[in-house]
Amino acid sequence: MTARDQARPPGRRSGGGREAQREERREAILQAAMELIAERGYRGTSLAAVAERAGLTQQGLLHHFPSKELLLVGVLEARDRWDTAAAAATGAWRTDTLAALVEYNAGRPGLVQTYTVLAGDSVTEGHPARDFFERRFRRLRETLAEVLRTEYGERLPGGLTPERAAPLLAAVMDGLQLQWLLEPEGVDMAAAFGDFLALLRGDAADPPAPGGDGRAADQPLP
Repeated sequence: MTARDQARPPGRRSGGGREAQREERREAILQAAMELIAERGYRGTSLAAVAERAGLTQQGLLHHFPSKELLLVGVLEARDRWDTAAAAATGAWRTDTLAALVEYNAGRPGLVQTYTVLAGDSVTEGHPARDFFERRFRRLRETLAEVLRTEYGERLPGGLTPERAAPLLAAVMDGLQLQWLLEPEGVDMAAAFGDFLALLRGDAADPPAPGGDGRAADQPLP
């Protein structure tokens, strides 16, 4: 699958009228930005390059997205909409849906990098992405709480309520992304997230193989 195929939304709008044309241009800009982010990464994607890919002047692009930060927020909003639509097509959100999303994100490092950098920058006062991330994390915690409630009821096996476990689940997803971006060969996001879901379920951990870490099975850690 190409970057263009991955970036394409589930349904493309059509029709006449000024508003429809405006939406088509916005969609073309977002698709171009996603393609370039996939090819060049967050830092290597410029407004000029996005405008050229979308068939617009840079001034024309700025009419729709006045800054690079707001363009990237638009990309992340579109990604969330398309991911949500894809998940909804399979039925209700469940933890295995989240696991599939984590695995899918391992195939689009440019978008994960964009999300991670922009999320970190957004903690500063007045940042253009701050409102987006505040709203996103609020919705995410609510969604994750409902996912956990659907599977476990009002108490998880470890005793936490869905509302108390939801921020931990969100933190694990984002924290794994950061570690994976820094050391992709050393961190298996999908496997590590599966381990965390096992902890939420209260599954017993598999015992380590004797000497599997270079020590005898009964040798204590330093």
